[in-house]
Amino acid sequence: METEIGLSLNGRFEMNKKLKLSAVIITKNAEDKVRNCLESIKWADEIVVVDGFSTDSTISICQEYGAKIIQRKFQGFDKERNAGVDQSSGDWILQLDADDVVTGGMRQAIEKILADSENKYAAYKFRRQNFFLGKAMKYGGWYHYSAHFFRKGKAFYQGSIHETLMVKGEMGKMEEIIEHHPFYSISEFIDRQNRYTNLQAQRMLDEFGAKNIAFVRKGLLKKTRKTFWKLYVKKKGFLEGMHGIVFAVLYAWVEFSKWAKYWELVKKREKKEQPG
Repeated sequence: METEIGLSLNGRFEMNKKLKLSAVIITKNAEDKVRNCLESIKWADEIVVVDGFSTDSTISICQEYGAKIIQRKFQGFDKERNAGVDQSSGDWILQLDADDVVTGGMRQAIEKILADSENKYAAYKFRRQNFFLGKAMKYGGWYHYSAHFFRKGKAFYQGSIHETLMVKGEMGKMEEIIEHHPFYSISEFIDRQNRYTNLQAQRMLDEFGAKNIAFVRKGLLKKTRKTFWKLYVKKKGFLEGMHGIVFAVLYAWVEFSKWAKYWELVKKREKKEQPG
């Protein structure tokens, strides 16, 4: 934390606290996206990158921006984000993915908060606008609030895949936007979700154990249908035109894949446990 000495209207010198911001970015082979993220947040007092041993040029790009780089084996999104916070020196933390872009409006809102020493909030949720195949989505649940801006020491993450920010104190709300550009093609979407569903299926096996086929069939069919209905109908994905229906079908496929992979793991465990 820096201090600035200023002369007040009554002629006395006063100490004005200037709070620091640390941007924490999670990366893994993100050379095609991370530069846009870094360029949008280069004004931060500190950039900390938690990298999962990238084999492309991600690290060298981050080094260009003076980032502090921590490389570690992936142990869960909560642990990666918490590790970045632990290595940060800022008063406030902004957590980002390598495919996020901080808008000018978001920067102004953050700088206003950093300048307010009387701010009562421990964290803020802000708007995250997701882009699907180049289109800024407003429906389908992809224009939502996301809680990733908080005071250091006042929040931590919990949850290995779908991590949740656990806040000690009040949370404020911002209408400013961070753009999220997760993938540029359907092939990239499938590659990414293939990795995620592997992790999800294993977590299901760890939590549920080897359930019977009736349990698997019910989850596979019911959850897949529910996902499509939720995104395309309930959250009005149909208003996005062709983007909306492709989006809903792909995420229904993700749900189907997760349950199918869980079934596959159950079969492997049962075969392993058979005598002889």
